Amino acid sequence: MTDSRADHRSAPLPTIGRPWRPVVVFDLDGTLVDTIDLIVASYQHAFRKVLGAEQDEQLIRSWIGQPLIRGMREHWPDRADELFATYLEWNRAHTAELIRSYAGVTDVLAALASAGVQVAVATSKLRDAAQLCADLVGVTPHVQTIVALEDTHEHKPHPAPLLAALARLGASPGTAVYVGDAVVDVEAAQAAGMASVAVTWGAASREQLEAAGPDHVVDSAQELRNALLPDGPRGPRPS
Repeated sequence: MTDSRADHRSAPLPTIGRPWRPVVVFDLDGTLVDTIDLIVASYQHAFRKVLGAEQDEQLIRSWIGQPLIRGMREHWPDRADELFATYLEWNRAHTAELIRSYAGVTDVLAALASAGVQVAVATSKLRDAAQLCADLVGVTPHVQTIVALEDTHEHKPHPAPLLAALARLGASPGTAVYVGDAVVDVEAAQAAGMASVAVTWGAASREQLEAAGPDHVVDSAQELRNALLPDGPRGPRPS
């Protein structure tokens, strides 16, 4: 597995600081694992095969972080099931080939574990696909639980997946932060009463993320580490 974003390579992590929050929940796609190209290619394959033409990539990217079939049902309700099945077949066949890791991100996960932080994942991905991606890039050993699409009736930007992850950890929203790459991630964190960190290496632009109002926007794994494990006071402490 290779790192796909050389500009996000960082120096070795410095001495671990005091956790900003004792619980961190992560999004998966575009946050912990680089599946953006895989997702876009899977959508475009489904569109070509079922609809006969590719669709706008920015539209596809705007769906990342939400349940896969939601956008399909909104735009092509009569073909959504066929699109969904076609997407899944191609995506599963090409995941190992196209998935990438983000440089330094697993180091951040390891640092959180060393600091005694509880770590979970809350994703809109189907459980088997989420587990496969986490396994392929080495995320699995660093997280205590993964909440996937099948685990909640409501999905981001609804807070249900985030709250389900906290429930599994025995944690409360005021002690936790959610880290994601999409506007729906920030919105879900706010709806859950959690702090939020937005990362800029995934689906959304910095401008889109800033407009959503997260507590922090970070551009690298080093900046993410500094936000989650600051050496000094950084933002409000949980009550």
